[in-house]
Amino acid sequence: MTKSPIHGRISGPIVMIGFGSIGKGALPLIERHFEFDHARLTVIDPSDADRKLVDERGYEFVHSAVTKCNYRELLTPLLTKGGGQGFCVNLSVDTSSVAIMELCREIGALYIDTVVEPWAGFYFDKTLGASDRTNYALRETLLKSKRENPGGPTAISTCGANPGMVSWFVKQALVNLAKDLGDTAPEPKTREDWAALAQRLGVKGIHIAERDTQRARNPKPRGVFVNTWSVEGFVSEGMQPAELGWGTHEKWMPDNGRKHETGCGAAIYLLQPGANTRVRSWAPTPGPQYGFLVTHNESISISDYYTVRGAKGEAVYRPTCHYAYHPADDAVLSLHEMFGAGGVVQEKHHILDEHEIVDGIDELGVLLFGHAKGAYWYGSQLSVEETRQLCPYQNATGLQVSSAVLAGMVYALENPNAGILEADELDYKRCLEVQTPYLGPVIGVYTDWTPLKGRPGFFPDDIDESDPWQFRNILVR
Repeated sequence: MTKSPIHGRISGPIVMIGFGSIGKGALPLIERHFEFDHARLTVIDPSDADRKLVDERGYEFVHSAVTKCNYRELLTPLLTKGGGQGFCVNLSVDTSSVAIMELCREIGALYIDTVVEPWAGFYFDKTLGASDRTNYALRETLLKSKRENPGGPTAISTCGANPGMVSWFVKQALVNLAKDLGDTAPEPKTREDWAALAQRLGVKGIHIAERDTQRARNPKPRGVFVNTWSVEGFVSEGMQPAELGWGTHEKWMPDNGRKHETGCGAAIYLLQPGANTRVRSWAPTPGPQYGFLVTHNESISISDYYTVRGAKGEAVYRPTCHYAYHPADDAVLSLHEMFGAGGVVQEKHHILDEHEIVDGIDELGVLLFGHAKGAYWYGSQLSVEETRQLCPYQNATGLQVSSAVLAGMVYALENPNAGILEADELDYKRCLEVQTPYLGPVIGVYTDWTPLKGRPGFFPDDIDESDPWQFRNILVR
C-alpha cells in the first residue's frame, strides 16, 4: 500500500491480550493506522513463542495467562498508567470477554474482542447441559451486561471477520439487493428499518458461506491438527452444539433440535457438535458445497437483529442464519481425524503461516436467499498472495479478522461513549471504508442454485419440494 491513513489517536495505553495468529497480524495494523505512545503498549500471552516480534519493537511483553483470579490486578494498572483513555484489544482464548469488558468500562478504557469468550474450562465442562454451553448462552451474558449498564465507554463485542465483518456485508448485500429488486425506500437508519427491509425483500435466510482454499506446501502430518487460524478456537467452537438463528418460515425442526427457554429466542441448537454437522451451501469459487454448521455469535445476533415483532412482541419475521464453513483442506482432514478418534483433539497443533502456504484464497461472504432473485453472495475473496503484499505475519484468513479489529477500533475511537455494541450495530459504511483495502476483491454474485438441485438422486431423500429454502433441505442427514 502506498500510503496508510492515520485513523485516530489512542491517548492512553494499549493492552493486547493474546498474541497468536490474530494478535501478530493486528499489531502492524495498529502501528500503521493509529498514533499512540509506544512506551505504553503491552502484549500479554501465556506463550512467548513470538515474543521476539514484541521485543524488537520495544513494547512490554507480559508472559502470563489472564485468569479469573488475576485479571483485575494484572490489567488495571496496565490500562491506566500514564493517563489518557486506555484501549484493551482482547484477541485471546480462555479469558472471559464480559468480565474483562466490564472491568474496562469501570476504569474508563475502550474495549474490543472477536468473540464472547468464557474463562478456561467452559467448552469442555461436562457438568453443563448442552444449552448452557452454547454461544446463545454466552451472548445472553453480554446482553445482560448491556441492559444493566447502558451507555458509557464503548466496548465492541465480537468484531472479527465472522462474527464482525459479515454483519457489515449483510447490510451492504441488502442495499444491493434492494436496488436490484427496485425497492425505492430510503436506506434504513434503525435496527427496525433494517429488519423491515429484509422482510420486504423476502430474505428467508442467510448463510455465512465460506470456502478456504489455502494450500500448504507440505501435506498434513498424521496426529497434527492443522488450521489457518487458532486451533484452540476452532476446536472449542466446533465441539459446542451446532447453533443457528431460527427463521419464522421454518416448518420442520430436526428431532435433536432444541429451543432455549430464556433469552431473545432467536436461535435453536442441535444435540451434536457443530464441526460434525454438515449443511448444503454455495460460494462463488466452488459453487455448491458442503459446509460445517459451526456455532458462531453472528448466527444468533443477525437473526435477532433482523427480527420484526408484532404488537404483542411476537416474532412475525426472522431469517434463519448460520455458518456454512468449508475450512482449508488440511483442517477438514484434521477434523476427520479428531472425530474418528472419538473427538479427542490431537496433541500437536499447527497454524499455517504466510510462508508455508503455496496459494489459495479465503472466500468469506454472506449468502442471502429466498428472495425474488434466488440467492445472492456478497463478500471477500482475499488471496494469500495479496495478503503478503498488504501486511506481514498473517495469511488471508488472519487478515480478514485483524482488519475487522482495526475497523472496530476506529469506530470505538470515533464513538467513545456508545456503550456495549455488537458488530451489527456499528456503522457498516464506515467500518467497510476502513477495512476494504485489506479484503482483496469484494464482489456480489447471484446464483440460481438451491439445496434441492440434483435431488432426489439414486436414493430416497427427505425433502420439502414446496420451499427449497427450508432447513430441512439444507441440513445433511
